Amino acid sequence: MSTRVDFAIISDWIDQGSHILDLACGDGTLLADLSKDKQVRGYGLEINPQNIQNCIEKGVSVLEQNIDQGLGNFEDQSFDTVVMAQALQALQFPHLALDEMLRVGRECIVTFPNFGHWRCRWHLATKGRMPVSRFMPYTWYDTPNIHFCTFKDFEDLCRQKKLKIINRMVTDNANRGGWRTHLFPNLMGEVAIYHLTRGE
Repeated sequence: MSTRVDFAIISDWIDQGSHILDLACGDGTLLADLSKDKQVRGYGLEINPQNIQNCIEKGVSVLEQNIDQGLGNFEDQSFDTVVMAQALQALQFPHLALDEMLRVGRECIVTFPNFGHWRCRWHLATKGRMPVSRFMPYTWYDTPNIHFCTFKDFEDLCRQKKLKIINRMVTDNANRGGWRTHLFPNLMGEVAIYHLTRGE
């Protein structure tokens, strides 16, 4: 199993034998782990050629596809869960991607970095520059992240779209977080993991 905290939590929220679509699946680690540990079936979507090759080597079924162009090749409710880990903030139209995720899946799980984290705020306040750190290793001109949001921003979007939050976990990069991340999620949490479905 991967050492990534968000992958471990996603695995906890996925039912045994589920039909899964993993968007921006990277090198296929999550799907490979889920196939082994929970006997899931499904596909990954990826646009990076090296990642696609890595998926194939892991035995992961992968399609080359740009998520920003939609998921029109998949029928409504054709998956139990659609997953997108650490990619929502890099999409051109993240709000439309959420719509598509919950069109083709009964549920979705998304993870993303919290740009309201105290280290980001402190760096901006004291240095007057966009932060670069282990948590956010890119400079402003080469970052793949084009939509900087906080947990509060994301939950506002969920309310606007009338989405139901089934589960929410706020973590740091090392573990599932402690009392600080639970008490002050928007200030202390580095990574958000949301499990969503359509509202009633």
